[in-house]
Amino acid sequence: MKIAAIGIGSNSVRMLVALVEDGRAIRVRRDRAGTRLFAGLDENRNLSQQAMDATIAVVRDMAVSAREEGAQEVRLFATSATRDAANRAEFARLLQERAGLELEICSGKEEATLSFLGATGGGFCGVVDIGGGSTEIVVGEEHSIRCAFSCQMGAVRLASRLPINSHSDLQAVIDLADSILEHKLHEHPTLTLPERWTGTGGTFTTLGAMLLGVHWTDRTYMHGTVLPLEEIERRAWQLADMSLEERRQIPGLQPNRVDIIVHGICILLAVMRRLNIREITVSEMGNLDGYIRDRYHARW
Repeated sequence: MKIAAIGIGSNSVRMLVALVEDGRAIRVRRDRAGTRLFAGLDENRNLSQQAMDATIAVVRDMAVSAREEGAQEVRLFATSATRDAANRAEFARLLQERAGLELEICSGKEEATLSFLGATGGGFCGVVDIGGGSTEIVVGEEHSIRCAFSCQMGAVRLASRLPINSHSDLQAVIDLADSILEHKLHEHPTLTLPERWTGTGGTFTTLGAMLLGVHWTDRTYMHGTVLPLEEIERRAWQLADMSLEERRQIPGLQPNRVDIIVHGICILLAVMRRLNIREITVSEMGNLDGYIRDRYHARW
């Protein structure tokens, strides 16, 4: 049967339509809309009405589109920004009323696990998923997850705390991300780290597109791109010294990511340096793919 999974992230809403038959899944179509839900959280951790309305409208349109494409089931889940929200129950109620979908809110560990299941194909490896509100790190092999945790450091979250106006601001953001990660790693003192790492999320696909010199909408070439640490460091320095308008002229950089891309790269640099990762491979797959794999017991 044809199914659709819609994921409400901190920076965007994404949808994956897939055909699931006899334990196998085939990707049919992907869709994405930037909504910046995390920016709608106020000082009391409540999502603003405007942020909820904009996100619900996107979810509703995606659900209609999926059903028009023949999806017999449409499932909806949310991650960091929604689980942080004090009024998440109200958000879930409005989604049910206006979009007709029941909302699942993933824990940080569950979000990390779904990203791992979506981004990996087997073998002992690690996955880094940098989102708008949080970053997930997972180590495992197939369905055997050895370690999975979520850090309260996403590109939008850190951008709201520490601005970056030039390369001189980079280290402060990297240090902040490193301190958050170090605190989390204290909970896993015996963790064995793999040699192979995969990255999923907009920070990685953007870096892949820029490295290859392709337009950000062309997803054909980014998957499987290897990002060396030295190249990531060079891009961070280069982008930090650019204005937002200058960044918009880079074909590989999504227009709605120009103000947060350097923060995403700073998170990645902190993770790679702390975990001694010399290179990381870009994956176009992520928690949507993992959600379908997990919920429908299907392999891609």
